[in-house]
Amino acid sequence: MPSPHVFPRHTKAELPVAVGGDGCFLIDAAGKRYLDACGGAAVSCLGHSDKAVVDAIKAQLDALPYAHTSFFTTEAAEQLADRLVARAPDGIERVYFVSGGSEAAESAIKLARQYFLEKSEPKRANIIARWQSYHGNTLGALAAGGNRWRRAQFEPLLTDAMHHVDACHYWRWAEPGESEEDYGLRVADQLEAKILELGPETVAAFMAEPVVGATMGAVPPVPGYFKRIRDICDRYGVLLILDEVMCGMGRTGTLFACEQDGVVPDMLLIAKGLGAGYQPIGATLVSRDIYQAIEGGSGFFQHGHTYIGHPTACAAGRAVLDQIEGRDLLANVNAVGAHLKAALQERFGQHPNVGDVRGRGLFLGLELVADRETKAPFDPSLKLNAAIKKAAMANGLMVYPMGGTVDGEAGDHVLIAPPFILTEGEADMVVDRLDKAMATALESVAR
Repeated sequence: MPSPHVFPRHTKAELPVAVGGDGCFLIDAAGKRYLDACGGAAVSCLGHSDKAVVDAIKAQLDALPYAHTSFFTTEAAEQLADRLVARAPDGIERVYFVSGGSEAAESAIKLARQYFLEKSEPKRANIIARWQSYHGNTLGALAAGGNRWRRAQFEPLLTDAMHHVDACHYWRWAEPGESEEDYGLRVADQLEAKILELGPETVAAFMAEPVVGATMGAVPPVPGYFKRIRDICDRYGVLLILDEVMCGMGRTGTLFACEQDGVVPDMLLIAKGLGAGYQPIGATLVSRDIYQAIEGGSGFFQHGHTYIGHPTACAAGRAVLDQIEGRDLLANVNAVGAHLKAALQERFGQHPNVGDVRGRGLFLGLELVADRETKAPFDPSLKLNAAIKKAAMANGLMVYPMGGTVDGEAGDHVLIAPPFILTEGEADMVVDRLDKAMATALESVAR
């Protein structure tokens, strides 16, 4: 029986009790197996029973579970930082460890502000991000994010230093006859317009997800978009923060998602797949210029959390990287990701209620529509995304459906982000079970 003392995400939800894991499957107390095709929230990149990672965590616990970073550093943190910097884009030289994505975003926002204070540019306090983005649920990250549904009830608490431009979503928002490249440049140029509107001397940073995750459903940028963004940031001395909390750490087929767009950010945010769910961990990766501004100025980043640089979490992150690289799992992400995407396109490409199948690697999305010709979304009151999730769980499948895909209120999509160890047979199972779940859900909302 569920405890009467746990404060759940939703008070009316009746959830199965998870008691075990087996590769890509979770097992509940009744013995039912669920194929995890979303990694929870794109977290469980190694599945749920990786013995090597568990053993690394146990070994670290035996040696040293915790040491506060105002007193000590640890081998686990130092070694993981070295590993990440060696693989990060050129110019990224420092790693600030945190416990998750929201903390990584908060750290980046505060570091951007302090960077310009250290450089004697105190007017630079504005952050520009994009609508239909998500950067976390703490207040600073929530304010930077453009997820209207999550922002709405907390709007009075959100700072007016955060500003937004349109997302890059070619399939939905391109004008008739507009090429991908022309669309990308047009949308990217909104950033320059916003910088000029606010005053270049007041803007600290631009923050964006290279591939937009849960809010829009695995939407990649069009070619040239981020290169124009980088050029605009450089022109006005604005920092570029790329949030790869969901799409990074191999999820899109390269260790860092921004590699595929040929851009180098000033700060790079990672979490989720870094610990693969075995431990909570995230990180803000920082350029040498930002670090040197702090080092050569006050020397103190006025920030911190109790569990930053947690040695057990860092040991887990190091073991996760060992598995990803030692087992060449990025090759599997690309191969099985291509197989899964092709299977989704074959099954749903002409489906009357699927408008778009998109994504990279094992980070894929289906956007649902009431009308394929007009791209009109379903009425939000139907709660189609919730119906799909319920039907999928009943059929032993975990996917990540969300609403508000189009504008924060209307629109439904299904996000698919399975473990990197997924086989082609399991990918086919995902498609079959999702097909049944969607048929059940669509029938239920049509009544």
